[in-house]
Amino acid sequence: MLLLFSLLYKKPVSNFLLLFNTLLLSWIITWLHSHSPVVAATILSGNETDRVALFAIKAQVTHDPLGLTSSWNDSLHFCNWTGVICDQQRQRVITLNLGHYNLVGSLSAYVGNLTFLRGISLELNHFHGEIPPEVGRLSRLRYLNLSNNSFSGEIPANLSGCSNLIWLRLGFNKLIGKIPYQLGSLQKLERVQLHYNNLSGPIPASLGNLSSVRSLSFAVNSLEGSIPDSLGQLKTLNFLGFGVNQLTGVVPPSIYNLSSITTFTLPYNQLHGTLPSNLGFTLPNLSILNIGHNLFTGALPASLSNASNLIEFDINGSNFTGKVNIDFGGLPGLWWLVLASNPLGREEADDPDFLNSLTKCRNLQILDLSYDQFGGVIPNSIGNLSTELVRLRLGGNRLWGSIPTGIKNLVNLTELTMQKNNLTGNVPTVIGNLTLLRLLDLSENQFSGNIPSSIANIPKLYKLHLQKNKFTGSIPSSFENLNSLQDLDLSQNCLNGTIPKNVIGLSSLTISLNLAQNQLIGTLPSEVSNLKNLGYLDVSDNHLSGEIPSGLGSCVTLEHLYMEGNLFEGTIPNSFRSLRGLQNLDLSRNNLSGQIPEYLQHFSLVTLNFSFNEFEGAVPTTGVFKNATAFSFVGNKKLCGGIPELKLSPCSNSNSKKGNMSQRLEFIIGLLFGLLGLVLIMSLLIVNRLRRVKREPAVPLSIEKDLLLKVTYASLLKATDGFSSENVIGTGSFGSVYRGILDQNETVVAVKVLYLHQTGALKSFMAECETLSNARHRNLVKLLTACSSVDFQGNEFKALVYEFMPNGSLESWLHPFPNAGGNGVEDDLRILSHLQRVNIAIDVASALEYLHHHCQTPIVHRDLKPSNILLDNDMTAHVSDFGLANFILEATERSHPNQSSSAGLKGTIGYAAPGTLHFPFLP
Repeated sequence: MLLLFSLLYKKPVSNFLLLFNTLLLSWIITWLHSHSPVVAATILSGNETDRVALFAIKAQVTHDPLGLTSSWNDSLHFCNWTGVICDQQRQRVITLNLGHYNLVGSLSAYVGNLTFLRGISLELNHFHGEIPPEVGRLSRLRYLNLSNNSFSGEIPANLSGCSNLIWLRLGFNKLIGKIPYQLGSLQKLERVQLHYNNLSGPIPASLGNLSSVRSLSFAVNSLEGSIPDSLGQLKTLNFLGFGVNQLTGVVPPSIYNLSSITTFTLPYNQLHGTLPSNLGFTLPNLSILNIGHNLFTGALPASLSNASNLIEFDINGSNFTGKVNIDFGGLPGLWWLVLASNPLGREEADDPDFLNSLTKCRNLQILDLSYDQFGGVIPNSIGNLSTELVRLRLGGNRLWGSIPTGIKNLVNLTELTMQKNNLTGNVPTVIGNLTLLRLLDLSENQFSGNIPSSIANIPKLYKLHLQKNKFTGSIPSSFENLNSLQDLDLSQNCLNGTIPKNVIGLSSLTISLNLAQNQLIGTLPSEVSNLKNLGYLDVSDNHLSGEIPSGLGSCVTLEHLYMEGNLFEGTIPNSFRSLRGLQNLDLSRNNLSGQIPEYLQHFSLVTLNFSFNEFEGAVPTTGVFKNATAFSFVGNKKLCGGIPELKLSPCSNSNSKKGNMSQRLEFIIGLLFGLLGLVLIMSLLIVNRLRRVKREPAVPLSIEKDLLLKVTYASLLKATDGFSSENVIGTGSFGSVYRGILDQNETVVAVKVLYLHQTGALKSFMAECETLSNARHRNLVKLLTACSSVDFQGNEFKALVYEFMPNGSLESWLHPFPNAGGNGVEDDLRILSHLQRVNIAIDVASALEYLHHHCQTPIVHRDLKPSNILLDNDMTAHVSDFGLANFILEATERSHPNQSSSAGLKGTIGYAAPGTLHFPFLP
């Protein structure tokens, strides 16, 4: 054949041989992509096998937002592709590092053909599907890291073929089934991390053969059965994390003798038994002991006084008893001590004596002794505890006496709770020195005297509970300065005087305001209308009088309203028809009159109590009124009608005519208001359309008018040091964000530079400008200005300048990136307290509530996730990145009300990182 070609075309045979080989190789590669990787590996040899395998891996990546695989083409040798590392001698792939690139797709079985692989890292991506069993053919593999993805299915048993494996990291996925017993044959294995999956079944006893293992982390699964006694053979083990499973039985005594253990965490199981009395001697290197929420009993070992490396000790929710005889003075690094919810203590005067030794723990930050059985007085030494202390919980004990004034020294406290004790005396005014407090709970004690007005000096206080005490005097008017207060409970005291207008008008109150069961007088101030976001209001059992203010109808988020046991008179304000979210309404034991509003039957009320008033006329028959057990009306002698179970007299004709006339009047008024509303809406639509036609295609006019800073391309170039990579603080699909310092007043800003070549980037720019020019809220990121210009090469340039958020994104706190150095040492974790998490959630909810209900035109964010929630110096959350935001009005105009479609869905595709509680289970 080759000779014939040579004769016909008069070309040398060698040229046709080269052409033939090229065509044949091309056909083979194409054929291999559609056949078994095993066959491929058999036919191809050398580094060509690696190139084909890499192309197959690329083919199963369906989304690559950062362009990682853009270099994976024949213009470069595959050893120069991003994320690929080869050895210099053979030019074979030895490392595949694709972590942190937000890749979406599945892992190709061709990975098993990269026979020289020593390391695979795919962490923090969005890979799904099963782990290919072909990975088990990689006998040279040392490091396998597939954590923080969405891999499903079972763990391949043939991973035991990776005989050189040192690290196996499969945490934070969706794996199911049992842990393969075959893993016990991997003698070189040092780290096994399978936490945060859906694994079930027992822990294989074969894992006791892992003679080199240092870390076993199986937390947050559904493992069951007992802990194998064979694990007591693991003489090199330093991390044991089995928390949040369904393990039962006792901890094998042999494990307590593993002197190499530093971290021992078993919380949230059903384990029982006692701790060995010599625990502090047998585990001399112990740094973390977390065994809470189990069934452990007995006394705490006094030998823990010798565990000098202990930094965290948590037995929350167990059944330990007796006095605490541990001398904590020998634990200088202790920062977390939680003994809560145990029957510790004997209600005796010397129960709190161990607190004296804690004064030597200068790193102590968390001290939780709540809901135990400690008696005695709070010792004066509490004022000598570490100034690093941020959380002090003493509630739910049997403590007596007063609060020591030395409490003022704990200046970094953010949470102080002493509820449900027998404390007496006045609350010291020095409590106002604790200016960083966010939560103060002194409820259910025997405190007396006036409520200290100095509490108003705590600007960040969001929860104040002083209920069920014996406080007298008036509500301090200085409380009007508590602009962060969301939950205030002063109920069941002996407070008198009137309700301060500026206190009940605190618009920050969103959770609850409870002033019930006091001796308050006067009217309910009209400033109550400021509580537009309040969910719970209780002013019952006081001596309040006058009419119910109509402004109460402005509190449209109210779900629970209790006003019983006062002297209110007049009718129920018509503005109450706006309170459609009400679930419980109690107006009983007042002097209210008039008819029961019919609109209440259209509410989703669970209970309604109008007893002992002067209501008259017909009782409605639908909604809550059709349930005789949910509606109470006794003591209203002029009511009639209603459902038969009420056994009321029928309404007379005059009442019927009066009711019909009232209904007609309401219908006419409603019709008129409806027509006026329709005209107003049509006018707004026309005006909005005209404005939209006139709007320039560049930066929206509303932004241009309100710019606080005038910036140019040159000034932003200088501010970011030439858009230096060292100043990059984030990247996304449509642009990169840089930290910069503007010359005008040395303002630190965040500069988002748009990738204008990226499809949708310009639309994202316009969306953010238009959204943030129509929205102003303390929990939205502040847009300082925008720049629409050209760079020094004449290319179009667009950037947005935001207020800088020093604490980064919520994502960086919940899921900090591991150390990229490859040495196996992870970065220090930044831990969010439970209180901070709650506050961040409230901040985000406030921002969304504002966007959805209080903007001139409601806005939908459409891409809310931890990386788009930024934290300022005070850890206040700000919602950011409105590149996919949309106005609800525009969306509804484009959609037919009877159609549904997913074509317009936007946001993060695939895996979204879970919010992580503080579980110290992970290595």
